Amino acid sequence: MDSLFLVLVLLGGIGLGYYFRKFQARKKIGTAESKAERLLEEAKQKQKELVLAAKDHAIKITEEAKKQETEIRQQILRLEQRLEKKETEVDNRRKELENFQRTLEKERENIKVLKEELTANREKQLATLEKIAKLTREEARQVLIEQTEKQVKDELSGLTRKLVLQAHEDAEREARDIIAQAIERVSSEVSTETTTTIVDLPNEEMKGRIIGKEGRNIKAFEQMLGVEVIVDETPDAVVISGFNSVRRYVAKVTLEKLIKDGRIHPAKIEEAYEKAKKEVGQMIKEAGEEAVYELGITTFPLKLVQLIGRLKFRSSYGQNILKHSVEMAKMGTIIAEELGLDAQLVKQGALLHDIGKALDQEMEGTHVALGVQIAKKFNLPEKLVNVIEAHHGDVEYQSVEASVVDAVDNISGSRPGARKDTYEQYVKRLEELEKIANSFEGVEKSYAIQAGREIRVFIGPTKIDDWGAMKLAREIANKIQQELKFPGEIKVQVIREMRVVEYAR
Repeated sequence: MDSLFLVLVLLGGIGLGYYFRKFQARKKIGTAESKAERLLEEAKQKQKELVLAAKDHAIKITEEAKKQETEIRQQILRLEQRLEKKETEVDNRRKELENFQRTLEKERENIKVLKEELTANREKQLATLEKIAKLTREEARQVLIEQTEKQVKDELSGLTRKLVLQAHEDAEREARDIIAQAIERVSSEVSTETTTTIVDLPNEEMKGRIIGKEGRNIKAFEQMLGVEVIVDETPDAVVISGFNSVRRYVAKVTLEKLIKDGRIHPAKIEEAYEKAKKEVGQMIKEAGEEAVYELGITTFPLKLVQLIGRLKFRSSYGQNILKHSVEMAKMGTIIAEELGLDAQLVKQGALLHDIGKALDQEMEGTHVALGVQIAKKFNLPEKLVNVIEAHHGDVEYQSVEASVVDAVDNISGSRPGARKDTYEQYVKRLEELEKIANSFEGVEKSYAIQAGREIRVFIGPTKIDDWGAMKLAREIANKIQQELKFPGEIKVQVIREMRVVEYAR
């Protein structure tokens, strides 16, 4: 009974649940349908609004398009008007050009007619002139050509002479400025070393010690050092004589050491000699190093620097070779920089140009040949070898730098006070200059002036013309270069002057 009741209750509950669920479902369906209807109404409303907005936008676009179309039509209209105006102008210009062309044709015809008339008149005039002058046309042309050639030649001669003189003056002025600047910036004292050296003594008694018993000391000294010691009546002094300047200086140092020590005998002489050789060797090394350091040269080998130092004990015409070479290097560097050349090549070439004189007292050969051998031994560049070889004109220059080194060599040797020159040599050089100038035909007289730096040559104006005067100056200069040796340069000035005097009474 109880089970049946439970079953009935369960069935009843199921039925109630089913109806309740169905009721809930109907309720939700109704709610969804109302919501859908609402959404549909809203969508329709938005559709209407969008359609209205689209219509408004379309109207605006249409209005703007119409406005732009109106503006474009107006622009096209204006362009059409301008084109019409241009076409009218072009037509007018074409008509003007056609009229002008017709006028030119008429003028051309007129010119042709006039030309024919002028030709005919010219022929008549020429025929008349031939009758009057009794010359054919070819003969008259030849006369005119000759007169014109003579006139042009005279004018060309004057112009050429003027240009040549002006070019010489300009070049000389510029060269003087550069050289003067180089000399002003380089100062070097003058050396007056000779082949003898005087050694001061503390007293006359020292002469006897130097000579020694039966001349033993002086003989050992001379034999060991290769010099001659002259002991004469000169008070408190002896003279060391020798051609080799380095050996002579070593002897001087050796003798000074012996005098200071007071003990003079062959063994002591040998000891002092060895010390003096070391000191002089160190002095030579320091002199070479000082020279290359002063010039800023760092590429030379040590042995070559020592050879440069030996030039400190060599002199030429009283001018110290090392100081002369350093002075040349400085002046050459200034000139090379002014001219845009290789300053290093000029500097090195100037310093080494006389390097052969470091060995010419010990080896056979000229200092130029020895210098070339030294340069090749140290594998110096070919251009630098040529600078050394060409600085006395023995070979041709391979570079402009070589000519600069040769020039500064002459400048350094010829500057005032650089070298000693006796009165006899000075007079002889002037006489030789005048003799060379007077040897040419047409020269009336000549004068060497400015210490032999210039020679003025007077010629007969009726014997030599202007062209001949220019040629004569060149020939005299060439002969001076071939026959004379001189430092610097000599100016040859040929003077041709004709003076005509007449009196009016």
